[in-house]
Amino acid sequence: MNLDTAVQYLMGVGPVMAKKLQTLGITTIGDLLYYFPFRYQDFSEIRPISHIKIGQNNCLAGTIKAIQTSRSWQKKVAVTEALVSDQTGSIRAVWFNQPFLSKNLQIGDFVCLAGLVKLGKKDIFLSSPIYEKMSSENELTSLGRLVPVYNETPGITSRFLRNLIKPLLDQTKSQLKEFLPAQVSQANNFLPLGQALQQIHFPETLALAEQAKQQFVFEELFLVELSVLQARLKLAQQKAPAIVLNAELMKKFTNSLSFTLTDAQRKCAWQILKDMEKPCPMSRLLEGDVGSGKTVVAIMAALNSVKAGWQVALMAPTEILAKQHFYQAAILLRSFKVRIALLTGKEDQIISQKLGWQTKDGWRPETIEISRNKILERCKKGDIDLLIGTHTLIQDKVKFNKLGLVVVDEQHRFGIAQRAKLCQASKSGQLLLPHLLSMTATPIPRTLALTIFGDLDLSLIDEMPKGRKEIITKVIAPSERKQAYQFIRQQVKGDNRVFVICPRVEGQTPPQLGAGSDPTRWNEAKAGKVEYEKLSQEVFPELKVGMLHGKMKPKEKEKIMRDFKLGKIEVLVATTVIEVGVDIPKATVMMVEGAERFGLAQLHQLRGRVGRADQQSYCFLFTESASSQTRQRISAIIKAKNGFELAEKDLAIRGPGSLIGKKQWGLPDLVMANLTNLALVEKTRETAKQILRQSPSLKNYPILAFKVKIFEKQLHLE
Repeated sequence: MNLDTAVQYLMGVGPVMAKKLQTLGITTIGDLLYYFPFRYQDFSEIRPISHIKIGQNNCLAGTIKAIQTSRSWQKKVAVTEALVSDQTGSIRAVWFNQPFLSKNLQIGDFVCLAGLVKLGKKDIFLSSPIYEKMSSENELTSLGRLVPVYNETPGITSRFLRNLIKPLLDQTKSQLKEFLPAQVSQANNFLPLGQALQQIHFPETLALAEQAKQQFVFEELFLVELSVLQARLKLAQQKAPAIVLNAELMKKFTNSLSFTLTDAQRKCAWQILKDMEKPCPMSRLLEGDVGSGKTVVAIMAALNSVKAGWQVALMAPTEILAKQHFYQAAILLRSFKVRIALLTGKEDQIISQKLGWQTKDGWRPETIEISRNKILERCKKGDIDLLIGTHTLIQDKVKFNKLGLVVVDEQHRFGIAQRAKLCQASKSGQLLLPHLLSMTATPIPRTLALTIFGDLDLSLIDEMPKGRKEIITKVIAPSERKQAYQFIRQQVKGDNRVFVICPRVEGQTPPQLGAGSDPTRWNEAKAGKVEYEKLSQEVFPELKVGMLHGKMKPKEKEKIMRDFKLGKIEVLVATTVIEVGVDIPKATVMMVEGAERFGLAQLHQLRGRVGRADQQSYCFLFTESASSQTRQRISAIIKAKNGFELAEKDLAIRGPGSLIGKKQWGLPDLVMANLTNLALVEKTRETAKQILRQSPSLKNYPILAFKVKIFEKQLHLE
């Protein structure tokens, strides 16, 4: 038996219980040892029976003098009663609907009991106490001590886990290998690993439990920091095209724009373009609030790359956003003869060599549909400069002749292996990795930037375009709903557009809700189809109401968005399919139904779909929840001036899972719970830097190097 042994081979487990343990992420003995309790019950004081207190939880030890099971007078409930005595007195213990206790507990057994002491009609008694048989108090696992309480699942109780874990702590002690460098353990006064595991599961005191917990938090954060910092070092050793900044070209591009770049945009563009001049791959995250103009900065980097003879790939998370980037790039680059194609998996297009046409809404590029194979062929030959699409771009069939830059929108983790997949070796056989620019409208708090995104350089657009007005955000009470509808009518009369967002399309099965949303109230959530019928038939029969959701076909979605932009649809009922990237300048009202079901980051993204021109815009939040957390979150989004401020509040209120997604990253619970601790994050990062200065490949620390490799498999880091 070792740490890699499957738990099903433990006594008392077997295949059935092993499947249940698997739902908790426990498949091996090592997983079991690192499945830590989330709290402790204090049953450390064993009181004499004569000193027990009525109305309180008491822990006592004694001998069973009598035990029997009978039926209540209604003959429906089994009642088991035991008389327990010590040297100071006796007390009854009473259990309901547990007749098996008459077999488990026998007269003469020495037991420890803990539970609430109640006053009955005739005497006092222990009500449904938990129990543990023992021959001495030193053998106790669940009572007579600080008792660990674990997250449970049907069929797996804390008692069952305690009974599995306690003997393993001694049995596996010799197999535990200290992986932290000795100087790190000494500098932080850490316990030996076996002792730390003992104290976190079965602590002598709460202080020792906390000390052990902080040690494991440090260890896991330390492994994360080593992972991202090593990735940074590996990237610096790779080769990339050195793309020289063409200042004249950039000046010509900015002069062609119908607006003036903000100082923040200029600064970020400079950082990116200068970074791409280096012969090692850029790996940069461009952060900017919704509507701050990240795409223009990315297009500048793309244009500079294309005119230097390199191809560019731009990936977006959805087809709607990919198409929007496609048209926006065509408009911005129309004077620069850049060959652009769209590849989404369902509908592929390429920009014609013609100039396009003029409409009342401005210049529109002319596009032609082309077969996927032709696009792939042209891309491989180098006849396409900028290929835009969803993540179909990283399929094996997509090949570039000379890829210099990859731009990834709202997808932060894009590693060396994925970049290499898009490349072909140069004539010399040397693989040149393209530069990487990731973009996000979800600002990253400092603690997250130092850990999960620690291998990326950050560029920050912390300034909004001039002329943008602050979006007025209000919570609308049920009694004010009619007034809100009247306000919407006035907005539409002024040739403006209105979004109405619903948490779901139809039916009772929820999709993946925003982090922190309340799934117990899901059945009450407004369905988009129901709301569409209500608004179009009852509330706004005189207005043109449309509907958009993720189940629609791409062409259908595109037509609806085009009609909405042109005014053929005035009020659009939608799900969060419009959360990211959709740009409708005339949209001035965002109305969100069931606001409590969305995360703060989601609400901020939704709010960012309005206020994209110079008109005053509004965000109306409808909620029926009166919980304190809902009030706290809604208050945060009303007060927050920007996404950066809101991200910090979101992190403080609900933790990092709301910003990065616990399942998406696979981070251990202890790391997730402590990512708000900036001092600890900075300390572990500095410690990781010191170790890597001594041994960049961790050659001097083989056990630590092995641990890092295993740890990286749990995370989505490359």
